[in-house]
Amino acid sequence: MAVCHRALCDPPRYGHCQLHGTWQCVTGPFVTLHDINAGSDAATPRCPEDATGQDRTERGCEGAPAQPPRSLLTCVRGAFPRRLPSLRQEPSRPGLGGMAKRPPKVPRLAWLGWEEEEEEKGTEDPPAWQPDEVEEVQPLQADPDWNLPEEQEHAWALFHSSAQRFWEALEPSEREDATIAAIEGMADSDSYNAEACAAMLDVLVESDTSRLQHVPSIVRCIYRWLMSNTHASAEHRLDNSLLELTHVHPHDVAVTLLRCAPSCDRAAATMWRVMVSRSRTAEKVLRELVCVLEDWPLHSTCTSDGDSADVFALAATRVLQEILRLPGCPRRLNVLFPRIFLALLFQIFFATQQMPEEVDTFWRGCQQEGCPPTNPSRFAMLTVKALLCRLEYDNMVFEVERKRGWDTLLNAETYHCAMGLLARQMRGISRSLCYWIAGYLVKLLRRKKQHWEVPAMAFLVELLVYPNVRCWGDHILQLVPTYLQSKCRVMRRLVLRGLLALCKTPLMVGRMQPLLQRLIELLKDADREVVGMTLSVLSKVLWATGIPIASPITLQLAERLRPLFDSDANHVQLLSMHLFRDVMEFVVEEGKKPLKQHVHQSLIPLLCHLHDENQRVAEASRETLLQATKFLKNRKLRQLLEREQTWAVGKCLLAEYSSRVDEYLQQSLLYLQSPQASMREAAIRFLGLAGRHMTRQQMKLQVIYNALQITTKDISLSVSSLATQTLFLLRAAERNPPSRFRLPGLQERFRRVWRRWPSLRDNGFLCCWSSVQS
Repeated sequence: MAVCHRALCDPPRYGHCQLHGTWQCVTGPFVTLHDINAGSDAATPRCPEDATGQDRTERGCEGAPAQPPRSLLTCVRGAFPRRLPSLRQEPSRPGLGGMAKRPPKVPRLAWLGWEEEEEEKGTEDPPAWQPDEVEEVQPLQADPDWNLPEEQEHAWALFHSSAQRFWEALEPSEREDATIAAIEGMADSDSYNAEACAAMLDVLVESDTSRLQHVPSIVRCIYRWLMSNTHASAEHRLDNSLLELTHVHPHDVAVTLLRCAPSCDRAAATMWRVMVSRSRTAEKVLRELVCVLEDWPLHSTCTSDGDSADVFALAATRVLQEILRLPGCPRRLNVLFPRIFLALLFQIFFATQQMPEEVDTFWRGCQQEGCPPTNPSRFAMLTVKALLCRLEYDNMVFEVERKRGWDTLLNAETYHCAMGLLARQMRGISRSLCYWIAGYLVKLLRRKKQHWEVPAMAFLVELLVYPNVRCWGDHILQLVPTYLQSKCRVMRRLVLRGLLALCKTPLMVGRMQPLLQRLIELLKDADREVVGMTLSVLSKVLWATGIPIASPITLQLAERLRPLFDSDANHVQLLSMHLFRDVMEFVVEEGKKPLKQHVHQSLIPLLCHLHDENQRVAEASRETLLQATKFLKNRKLRQLLEREQTWAVGKCLLAEYSSRVDEYLQQSLLYLQSPQASMREAAIRFLGLAGRHMTRQQMKLQVIYNALQITTKDISLSVSSLATQTLFLLRAAERNPPSRFRLPGLQERFRRVWRRWPSLRDNGFLCCWSSVQS
């Protein structure tokens, strides 16, 4: 229908009285929109001079207002015979209390209130509030193809032209407030007045959006408008205004809407759909949503109106899931995929590990308003799957499902394993995507938020297999000293795995030298896996650099390595022996003298491990012992080892380093408790040799006798037999002093013992017997 300018204003009379800064209804001449459009002189009438009293305040006069008239507002607010809310007061929702019905005798007038004032007498009491019926939220559908009728387009153009002229007649400082006052009643007006208000909002937004000071109020009014209108044309009427506001004020628009409708009802879903329908606003809106997603459970922020109410992270997840259901999903989603993907994964972890009371209450409220009947962690997981499917990563979703990764993701104890699985599947999608995800993970780890550390590190470590991802190595190495000291065992393991991956890049290995001190401290860790990986990293660093090790580092490392020779884990034994060999090889010249003490202390453990049941450990022990003879410059010992005359090594040690016999004795006594029978036998042989050198030291001999006496009851027959024979020979040697000691007779005794106990031949030569023969 065609709408003429005259029809925009029925004749309510409007005058102005500057009393307490409010507009009042007066009698007398009035100005219509037609007068403004026609440029009539009546558009700017003057108040008579006597309109001002002695108190210098303006009184009601029979003329036009002293300021530009509000005839358009009169039309818009004609259905509201009540005081308007304060401009900075949040408008009430449609259907709530505070909206008095107009009595039949009261004219359709608008009351534009700039300050609080009493209600007009004669109005009825507001009706009791009736709660709105909860409407089930339906998935967003594509916008239907609809075209405005020609008459309606013409009417819109007329409204816009009239609003433009009226808006220009206002003072610049009053334009935004006047428009907000008008649109606050849009939801409760008839279509005629609402269209006029919508036209004013369009003009306001088109003029200078960047200078708007009450954007949250405008957003709330648009939300109310959509809540009260279900017609397709009404839903799209304010699209342009909303897009302009979002483009210039994305933070205010997004946060205000999340506060108004955290459960993303029909009206809010319509607004989100509009905001992501254009590329220039979609990315800005998604960035705001990501900022909320990343803060669990609440995102602290403040809008331009001073509202600092927290926003629930789950509210952003709810909005994101609705956006992902759109057939035309925003293309900019690819750009923000790393942040959105990781934020959702971490949200699953948070919701699984802890559920604050306020979040639980909020989620129950969302479920009552139509949200899916599931817990927050599973809801976030479903959103992750929807995100991957939307970006055509269906194979990744299927593979993780096949390996039961999604169920593992919902368990707080196995969450980091599921993160590793997701990362490995992500490696098959795109290397460049892995690069950007790794970069974002490094930024997250820099924040040192405890609830993000383990899942972020688990994902990052799996991506380090790619050389392009290892380009973040310098940034990762800056984080290592902090996270190596973590009390979390899983975190220490993950960091060491990351270092092992970085060792594949020679440049990175050279830059790990400053980490040697921290790595050495980890050798005392009770976790054997942590110790094993630490040894691997240390070995790679020493081998790759080839730089002589400083003396303090050498001594600390040697001290930590020696106890590891007897570890229960074979791989720890192997790595510790090999690393000890490298230490002796790469130590600087001035550090060799202090290191000799640690090398001497390692000889007996290495000698006993020559008989280790694990052949790899025995071979590593032989190689390390050979390096020790080179370090000590003992040619005789080295020749015996090279000729594999291991039975003579013990005798040579006692002869070459007689001053250390007591120290060797204490070390060999410990190996009588070894779980391996072969090593207990090696310790017995060495005790027999040591006893021969202590014939005049009765106290020390008694220590050996006592130890051997206990060993005669060993569960192993070969060990107990060897202990019995060694004890017998030592006591026989004690009874026969060296001056009366006859070598031929002793040799005959050893031959008889050898024939009597054939099992001894299976265990090798007795060191005592070999020493006598030599």
